[in-house]
Amino acid sequence: MNNYNPNIHHRHSIRLKGYDYSQAGLYFITICVQDRLCLFGEIVGVEMGLNDAGKIADECWLKISKHFPNAVLHEYIIMPNHVHGIIELIKTVSQYESVAPVGVENFQPLQMQHQSPKNDYQKIIPHSIGSIVRGYKTGVTKWFRNNTVGVENIQPQPLWQRNFYEHIIRDEKSYHRISEYIINNPSNWQNDKLYNK
Repeated sequence: MNNYNPNIHHRHSIRLKGYDYSQAGLYFITICVQDRLCLFGEIVGVEMGLNDAGKIADECWLKISKHFPNAVLHEYIIMPNHVHGIIELIKTVSQYESVAPVGVENFQPLQMQHQSPKNDYQKIIPHSIGSIVRGYKTGVTKWFRNNTVGVENIQPQPLWQRNFYEHIIRDEKSYHRISEYIINNPSNWQNDKLYNK
């Protein structure tokens, strides 16, 4: 495995420079499947119909708060090829040392989280939005690697796009607008920029 070289790879973070993504607040998250393949089900009318993989993606999302007690889940939706959700980070009395994948069974903690990164871009702060998304992706990916029944498409390698998108929710008006967007996402699927047949 080659080490990241910023002079060659030209990869850059889409995170807000200098922002502490472990601090308390509300975050609108979008996580996309690689190549926008529709692996989690399909829109039937104006409803999302989850297949087996979609049900696992849903189950793993609901377990985020179990693995990350500083995370409170708000509106979310599993779409055919992406996940939208609002996660609220709160300060807790005690924070767990390890960061575990958010899966359907008990997995070993991600040791990678405790290694010293070689640059700021690769750093994952414990209990941050980045560590939560990484745990979620890992849990769903583990299921995909162990199951093929109920998955209509060929599993992409890797399963997820490398990064994720987040929007920091700064006021109540923005919160309500984003909540409605999430709730209405299935009925607006064909107009979605992530739409894929």
